[in-house]
Amino acid sequence: MSASTGSASDTARVPGVPGADLLAALLDGMDAALCALDADGTVTHWNREAERILGWSPAEAVGRRGFDGWAARSADAEETLARLMRAMTAPGRQVHEFALLRKDGGRVLVRTQTTGVRAADGGPAGVYCAFSEVHVQVDLERSLALSEALFADASWGVVLVDVDLRPAVVNAYAARALGTTRTTLLGRPLGEVVTQGVDQLEAALQHALAAGASPEPADLWVTLRGPRGERRRCWRSCFVRLFSPLAEEPEPVPLGVGWLFQDVTEARLAAQDADRLRFRWSQLHRAGVAAAECEDPTEAATVLLDFALAGFADHVLIDRVLPDGRLFRALATPPDAPGPVTPTPTAGIPLPYPPSHPALQALTRPTPTPATATPDTPTWSTDHLWPPTMTHALCVPLRTRATTLGIATFLRSPSRPPFERDDAVYAETVAGRVAAALGGN
Repeated sequence: MSASTGSASDTARVPGVPGADLLAALLDGMDAALCALDADGTVTHWNREAERILGWSPAEAVGRRGFDGWAARSADAEETLARLMRAMTAPGRQVHEFALLRKDGGRVLVRTQTTGVRAADGGPAGVYCAFSEVHVQVDLERSLALSEALFADASWGVVLVDVDLRPAVVNAYAARALGTTRTTLLGRPLGEVVTQGVDQLEAALQHALAAGASPEPADLWVTLRGPRGERRRCWRSCFVRLFSPLAEEPEPVPLGVGWLFQDVTEARLAAQDADRLRFRWSQLHRAGVAAAECEDPTEAATVLLDFALAGFADHVLIDRVLPDGRLFRALATPPDAPGPVTPTPTAGIPLPYPPSHPALQALTRPTPTPATATPDTPTWSTDHLWPPTMTHALCVPLRTRATTLGIATFLRSPSRPPFERDDAVYAETVAGRVAAALGGN
């Protein structure tokens, strides 16, 4: 379409700039190769990207009819032109692939997108044709397909975070992991759903913005806020800095960070449980070996408890049973600081435990008795005649030869979690060995 058809002069009106010059500047600034043909098949426009791909300059291309003798082999030229010109009467956009000739004689496979153009009276006036090398187009389509797959079907979380550290795109996996929908968190601070661990997460994102991709994936432990309370999760995460593919600066400004993660909580908890189990039974083995060298039964019991207490509890108390069924404190760790288990100076004096005391309840139960303080009981530990500031207790009967010798009470501070089923099993094992040692008295 030549300027005489009105297409160039009618494209825009800029004071002091002819319409044809403006159109040429727009065409030459495009990243896609573009050519235009009028209704007779004569080339009217040819931009710089088309010249880069095929080597033919605008001066050599504009004014030629079709591509025969220059941009296509003679055997293919008429068919190529006919397929392009059919876009004048076909609805919508037409996509084709052609083998064209470069100026140096080489062939290049291009993919074209052709659209018909109408004249002022509504009749066909020609076609516009955008084209690119097929491998470039395929690379682009692969990138787009990869993006779509990541945000639709990926089996790991993908979150695009902008430079303000706010999510811009969240895939389905990430939305489930965060306990939100794909749109709820967009543009909002991560701290709205991550209560603990958000500082570490944001530090990792800031590092990626400043220094680039993380050298290897890292485990991030976070606590999430949700309608059912808080959830503790572990995410195996990596971070990738994002730049615009159109940026040409030596140091382009980053667009944000791509955060990819998988929820590995169950695997990490299982590994922690396995490590804890190995350590505990190793301690019991060492305790048994050391206790076997003790001549005094009480000394053997203290050695067993010292080994068992490591990594398990903050304090341990051994209460023995008097003939009247009351308890007295026989062995204990220091009440004011961690230390070894030693005999108490008040041994033999009954403890004024109320009937509801967990230690007395444990005397009549075959299984350990747990107890935990509540927020409205600040003196809970001292009220039970235990060292101050303790918040979790586990009372275990000391039984040997069908006889209950007393109660072992393990105590934890607020920095530790409550006793669980695995802890009770370990405590029963320790109590059984201590009872066997004390049974020699």
